[in-house]
Amino acid sequence: MPTKTNDLYTTAHLFVAAVRVLDHRDGAPPSLKAVCGQLAYSEEKGSYLLNRFKELGIVDTVKSGFNDRIVVADHLAIEALPRDAEESRLEQELKKFKQGKNAMQEKVESIKAQQNQKKQDLFAEIEKKLKQKIEKK
Repeated sequence: MPTKTNDLYTTAHLFVAAVRVLDHRDGAPPSLKAVCGQLAYSEEKGSYLLNRFKELGIVDTVKSGFNDRIVVADHLAIEALPRDAEESRLEQELKKFKQGKNAMQEKVESIKAQQNQKKQDLFAEIEKKLKQKIEKK
């Protein structure tokens, strides 16, 4: 089984290919639902990709009687996309969370070290005062 890639470049090629195949098969530009069905994507993912590719000028939508139809606008714009796997927002947020957690852990350790130092200083001061009282007697 081939490995699935998560890069925008490959996804754009798949999306445009599905639009072209469905346009050829049905004789009309496909709906988002048809493209998602062809690619086994959820409609949420398909909608996200459609909006992203519209922003990049790769595809466009045409108003139809009941729903919008997808057409290829500039397939060459795909070549400008990065070909490495995109880091998902979830992964980015997890990294930020871990960094924040590590910073908080370091702060807690620093505070504990300061408290231990204060405790040692306090004990040293008490011991010094006791020695002074013993020496006076």
